Amino acid sequence: MKNLTVLDHPLLKHKLGYLRDKNTSSAEFRDLVKEISRILAHEVMRDWKDLRTIEIETPIASTKVERIVNAPVVVSIMRAGNGMLDAILSMIPFASTGFIGIYRDKFINSTVEYYFKMPADIQGKQAILCDPLIATADTVIAAIERLKSYQVAHIKILTILISEEGVQRLHEAHPDVHILTLNVERELNELGYLVPGLGDAGDRLYQTK
Repeated sequence: MKNLTVLDHPLLKHKLGYLRDKNTSSAEFRDLVKEISRILAHEVMRDWKDLRTIEIETPIASTKVERIVNAPVVVSIMRAGNGMLDAILSMIPFASTGFIGIYRDKFINSTVEYYFKMPADIQGKQAILCDPLIATADTVIAAIERLKSYQVAHIKILTILISEEGVQRLHEAHPDVHILTLNVERELNELGYLVPGLGDAGDRLYQTK
């Protein structure tokens, strides 16, 4: 499917298996999310085109090297996205950071935004949107709409698991947005959780349940 990359790698499959396991502790879960996020960060930068060539001195001789310019903005959908953030920034330390606090309110059948903070120079930059799990895609679609209102150049989503429904809804609402994930889950249960999934990522990251 266009604008969907499913990363098929033995290390990622191994780590995802432990993330799914209900017996994995919160500390282990956090470490696994960080390890996976570093690999996702590596992949999201694979096709980066904005590079400049400069001359430097190695301990041996002069040479030309390439440096990334026009660094992206890494945006966390709170709170679960924060579990990915530090690891991604460890791979892209020159990136700036934004935060979106948003959730779906089942009583009003809509999303509610409670926090939004972006770098002042976000216009024209590529945004990397982080959320470990995407089920119905309501919150991530709302987050994309907010980012587009700030005229970002392009948006990519990093997620560990996404539902088939979420992929379809994202492509319908924002066909220009690229999704990188470890797996597309076929089902959602009656509570809106991915099946087989891995539970509530925020609760498992921060022991809030």
